[in-house]
Amino acid sequence: MSTLAQQIASDLLAIEAVYLKPEDPFTWASGIKSPIYTDNRVTLAYPEVRTRIEDGFVQTIQEKFPEVEVIAGTATAGIPHGAIIADKMNLPFAYIRSKPKAHGAGNQVEGRIHQGQKMVVVEDLISTGGSVLEAVEAAQREGAEVLGVVAIFTYELPKADKNFAEAGVSLETLSGYSQLIQVAKEKDYITQEGLVLLEKFKENQETWQD
Repeated sequence: MSTLAQQIASDLLAIEAVYLKPEDPFTWASGIKSPIYTDNRVTLAYPEVRTRIEDGFVQTIQEKFPEVEVIAGTATAGIPHGAIIADKMNLPFAYIRSKPKAHGAGNQVEGRIHQGQKMVVVEDLISTGGSVLEAVEAAQREGAEVLGVVAIFTYELPKADKNFAEAGVSLETLSGYSQLIQVAKEKDYITQEGLVLLEKFKENQETWQD
């Protein structure tokens, strides 16, 4: 593999963190019919892959967000990756719930965040970006200055680009749909007919099955 992005795409396919079924598509929680489904929690079970991901995150954060003072993981998939990254970088760690606790102090952000503290938020997967941007808003309400979001993989949906742009939040990902298609083609993970459908999905998520 010539790039980290291609290597991670290859890893995700090899450990079956990514499933490709263009002829029998998945339905995402958003209702989108998709030829691809990703479960990056699987990466935690493979030390070599996990280490490559965490080292990639550390390098990306050091290059793109060198002022970072605290790492935060999104519940639940971003928590283990965030904790490992924080340990590698010797930084404080916090995590962000999808909604405030219904009991106790009612916290949504767990940990100790100081006013103005510069934060990078860790997510495993970007589809539309809605859930992680809600986590960013929660962190900002607690006083954090969110420098950006990092994630393992992105579906490269235009809606995500729009949502991050409107929120004014930077996004950096280790790999994405374009690299995945390239690797799937090179390593014969999919038929030529399936490849056409994957490329059509990238172009338009609404009409790719037409």
